Amino acid sequence: MRSLVLAGGVVLAGALVFTAVAVSAPPARPAAPPRQAAPFTETLQARLKRLPGDHRGWAGLGLQYVDQARVTGDPSYYVKAEGALATAARLAPEDDAVLTGRAALAAGRHEFSDAVRLAERATAVNPYGAAAYGVLADARTQLGDLSGARRAVDRMMGLRPGVASFARASYAAELRGDQKDARAFLQYALDDAYTPADVAYVRYYLGELALHSGDLREAGDQYGRALAADPAYTPALAGQARVTALGGRLTEALTLYEGVVRRLPLPQYLIEQGETAAKAGRPADWTLLRAQRGLLESAGVRDDLTWAEFEADHGDPRQAVRHARAEYARNPNLVAADALAWALFRAGDAKAALPYAVKATSTRWRNPLLRHHRARIEQALGRGRANAADLTARPGFDPSLPALARFS
Repeated sequence: MRSLVLAGGVVLAGALVFTAVAVSAPPARPAAPPRQAAPFTETLQARLKRLPGDHRGWAGLGLQYVDQARVTGDPSYYVKAEGALATAARLAPEDDAVLTGRAALAAGRHEFSDAVRLAERATAVNPYGAAAYGVLADARTQLGDLSGARRAVDRMMGLRPGVASFARASYAAELRGDQKDARAFLQYALDDAYTPADVAYVRYYLGELALHSGDLREAGDQYGRALAADPAYTPALAGQARVTALGGRLTEALTLYEGVVRRLPLPQYLIEQGETAAKAGRPADWTLLRAQRGLLESAGVRDDLTWAEFEADHGDPRQAVRHARAEYARNPNLVAADALAWALFRAGDAKAALPYAVKATSTRWRNPLLRHHRARIEQALGRGRANAADLTARPGFDPSLPALARFS
């Protein structure tokens, strides 16, 4: 699931390079026209060796590492980002670029209260820094402050309308149940996208929006268009695997998931793969998932949400409750409320689960798994909700594949 955050992470700029124009030597013959100086590029690491006091360069390097953690699924990049941003902070602790980089790192590690604090400091220093408002919007969403997130998104769009801000505006609309605006903002983002990566990114979220509406055909078409724009965009391949599994073509889906996890072994994809294998009558192997869990923890990433959901559906419900309580205490958003409700229900305490299920479904967000969980909990308490069976019959929804159903 988006886990209330875009693309499994903060939307950041890609690799940065600094370009300088070399000064050429005098022409060999005065009569000849002057030769065009050949440009050269300098990597950020090379620039910092030459200019170690460049605090914005260190901040940019930290952002590169945060982005690499998102793109590659390798959490060791967070450790590298921490070192680069610590250097930047020693040089200029109140610079807005440094604060924004530190906020992005905190968000990447799921320390969203810290991310808000740092992003707010950045916007106080520089009220015109659009990137800081993007981090602020993501972090406030994770903390359950949807109105605060919307204000940050609106400010970001006013400063820098484009793919990153329109995508956030789309998600804010989706969370409040406004599918029309959610699609419109993604269309604005698509109109603005010009790089293959941006086109793939927007097409992917158009696919996700279609999947949330139960339109598997449209979702698959959008994922295909995303891969046509950028074949290396792994989330779109995962989207195709998801649609294929939800459509009942399990063997084909498992082949797709093999490609996904070879590229990007994120816990979400590994869980989807394992659930699909189990649905196909094969044993689910969680070995790589457990290894990835250890790597994330060693890199300082706190992800109680994933493990609460996993333990509730595939492990020990008591452990699920422990993880879910920890997650909800830090980040009381809609998904965390659902995770705690479902963990309590699976642990046998439907009465304690109900208030959290009510909170999880308190907006018009069209997430059928959250409503299915609430229906199951209310039925256990003798307050049956008629839509439980209806949800199970809905195209693209399969409660036996909960990791996939979170997207549908």
